[in-house]
Amino acid sequence: MSHPSLDAPVPAAGIESAALGTAVPATPSHTTSAAVTPVRAAWREFKENRIALGALSVVFLIIALAVAAPWITPQNPYDIGSLSLMDARRPPGYVGSEGYTHWLGTDASGRDLLSAILYGLRISIQMGLMAGLVGLVIGTTLGMVAAYRGGRIETVIMRVVDLQLSFPAILLALVLVALLGQGKTQLIAALVAAQYAYFARTAYGAASAERRKDYVEAALAVPLGGSRIVFRHILPNVTPPLIVVATVQIANSISLEATLSFLGLGLPVTEPSLGMLIANGFQYMMSGRYWISIYPGIALIVLIVAINLVGDQVRDQFNPRLKR
Repeated sequence: MSHPSLDAPVPAAGIESAALGTAVPATPSHTTSAAVTPVRAAWREFKENRIALGALSVVFLIIALAVAAPWITPQNPYDIGSLSLMDARRPPGYVGSEGYTHWLGTDASGRDLLSAILYGLRISIQMGLMAGLVGLVIGTTLGMVAAYRGGRIETVIMRVVDLQLSFPAILLALVLVALLGQGKTQLIAALVAAQYAYFARTAYGAASAERRKDYVEAALAVPLGGSRIVFRHILPNVTPPLIVVATVQIANSISLEATLSFLGLGLPVTEPSLGMLIANGFQYMMSGRYWISIYPGIALIVLIVAINLVGDQVRDQFNPRLKR
């Protein structure tokens, strides 16, 4: 006499699920929980931190204002022909010769400071994103190749990275900008060269841990190609720490670009960034014309602090040691 459980028919879906090692949802609630993707779960956890959510809103607001600057600002601060020295160093609320109000005043060249700040934010965000993305690609590739290949390749790559990390980023950027000259391309190249090592070191540490796991050994036994193993199997598992580093390095790139511009080694004077605007008004601080430097400085601080607050929350979410 056979056992009743063996005589009972098994649905085809159950056979397929058992073969695949997965469970078939029995209730609608299971279906709802299974539909929650990692991105949705991360966003749900991110929203629980009101400070980080407010900082993210500030970042999006600044980006929107910077992108819309040509349409919402009363003046193009990069158009030298439209500037009037008669309106130079005017206080906030001054009505200029063009007929519109300079709500934040003007600088020493007669630029509307509100327009100059929004255009400067465009440059800061552009430099930070470009330098961060290019540095992420270069550094991640080098770090993962060093972790996967090992041997002499690992030694050469990581010793160069360690050597670069021993120097301050600002020092390397100053030397490279002095050698390459002024311009957006030169500035991005200097920022990338000064910061890609942080991505390389992070990618190397995470990829080295993944390299010793069983799924990599199984992929090698198939065998699969090296590039496929690195970029399709290891890379997705080392992405979380790279996202954290990328968030921090974007803020560092913005700060570094502002420092170089403040020292006169950034973009040309015809395209003033926030750092250059701060430098232009620095000499007038003691004469009471505080707005020329203070307002661009406030805009720069708000942008950097907001990005860092977002980065801190992202770091806490991806750090398993902080999970309770």
